[in-house]
Amino acid sequence: MDLSNFLLIDSDPLLSRAFCAQVNSEELIVAGANTRHMVKLMFDHQAKDYCYCDFENEISVAELSSYMSRHHKIEGVLIFAEIYEAAGNTLKWIIDSLHENRILIVKHPTHYEYKKLDTVFRKNHLSCNQDPETLAHLGD
Repeated sequence: MDLSNFLLIDSDPLLSRAFCAQVNSEELIVAGANTRHMVKLMFDHQAKDYCYCDFENEISVAELSSYMSRHHKIEGVLIFAEIYEAAGNTLKWIIDSLHENRILIVKHPTHYEYKKLDTVFRKNHLSCNQDPETLAHLGD
């Protein structure tokens, strides 16, 4: 799978590092609350960019959305299946709002499997594929 311009939700640094080390991840964008870990991924050439995001805070997610819309044309969102399945309804709602193309990463002992998330996409102010011109005029 071509991971170019996919947003990886970095909710578990151990899972993310192992994933990035095993796949061609140089074109991934990583988002999460552990800035130190994400910067290390970039310096190790396992991500092309990162953005701090506290997924428990809607303002932080809106900032992520704005940054992604202005600086990247993301192709979808990657999240580990075990993280999504264990998440509460609020976090699932946020994930379902980020991008219509949401992919679950299922870790197997020797490889990763990708499954398209079939929950309803909720296009709203948290979506990461907004028109930057529209974003520029939200405060008007």
